Amino acid sequence: MVEVTLWGSLGALAGGKSKVEIEAKDIRELFRKLAEQYPGLEPLIEKGIAVAIDGTIYRDTWSKELPQGAEIFLLPRLAGG
Repeated sequence: MVEVTLWGSLGALAGGKSKVEIEAKDIRELFRKLAEQYPGLEPLIEKGIAVAIDGTIYRDTWSKELPQGAEIFLLPRLAGG
């Protein structure tokens, strides 16, 4: 079980929760379970969400393991340039 902080608009799409606990071993499983539990997050997951684990941002590394006790943040990707 890992605790995940949902940053910005992601919390509103998860029923107003800013933190959720999810049983997941890697980013891929985390995204799948979040989409199942909070369907409003699915479009943003498909569009792309950045995952910060202990301060390092992972954008497309879905096989990255989620260590127990790690600080995990999900951030919506910013558009623009």
